[in-house]
Amino acid sequence: MNAMSDVTAEAPAAKATSLKFEIGARTLMAVQRFLVRVPLTLDEARADRLPVLAPLPREAHGYVVTSLPEHLVPGLVKASGDMLPFIRQRYTRYFTDFGMGFDGWWNGLSSNARQGIKRKAKKIATESGGELDVRAFRGPQALEDFHDVARRISLRTYQERLLGSGLPDSPEFIATMLAQGAADQVRAWLLYIAGEPAAYLYCPVIEGGVVIYAYVGHDPAFNDLSPGAVLQLEAMRDLFEEGKFSRFDFTEGEGQHKRQFATGGVACVDLFLLRPSLANRVTMAALGGFNRGVAGVKALVQRVGAEKLAKKVRRGG
Repeated sequence: MNAMSDVTAEAPAAKATSLKFEIGARTLMAVQRFLVRVPLTLDEARADRLPVLAPLPREAHGYVVTSLPEHLVPGLVKASGDMLPFIRQRYTRYFTDFGMGFDGWWNGLSSNARQGIKRKAKKIATESGGELDVRAFRGPQALEDFHDVARRISLRTYQERLLGSGLPDSPEFIATMLAQGAADQVRAWLLYIAGEPAAYLYCPVIEGGVVIYAYVGHDPAFNDLSPGAVLQLEAMRDLFEEGKFSRFDFTEGEGQHKRQFATGGVACVDLFLLRPSLANRVTMAALGGFNRGVAGVKALVQRVGAEKLAKKVRRGG
């Protein structure tokens, strides 16, 4: 394990972060803390080195470190001066290596995955008159056109309604999109079904030719057709054909399609590190006890075979 770098980075401003007491998608209560975010890129997570923790500003309660390889947690806690650790979530940060070429990647998917995607694509093509209607966008003017349509889809997605993470429409986001588009650092796609916009995918390109899975969504009216998976396949086809990218980064969080399309992954956690104050100790103990209780109830429900109730608990409804 490599030691923390002696280079001191300037700490960004601490931002309000909610420590949530959740059952499924339902938040029962939340405790607010001001935390400095330390996001690791895919390359940093794969490098397997401890991140630099810049000195905390006075108003900050601690850090939230995202995409930290899980086995580095003890070392980072020690390097932080034994701040209070709390693992917010565990997940695999999946990625696809473009070096193998499209055929190598496609043939590396399971036969069930290939057959399932083919069936979905054929069904959507049939709805659209026999061919898939996928439109790619790059460059400022094209991205403006993309954004107008994709934003209307986003308003109907669960990402927008439940998570507040739909495609942004702020002036800051649009300015960044246009600037990145002018530098050829964005790829975006829309899938139409029977002439109607059904799904969108927006991917910036960062240093090293890494394509970022940034914003995605589909109109719930097309849920039965699985438009997201079909659009992802066609986007991957385009990216492989360009031959100028290194990896596709599926970013934080789990997902069936991420597992399905990925060629590798890093076991990661999102980690809170809080100052060892009495208030923070009480909060962490309460949150940890609550999460263990919820996990115990879910395990018990599943053991007695109450599958419908288990689904309800998972969804928080």
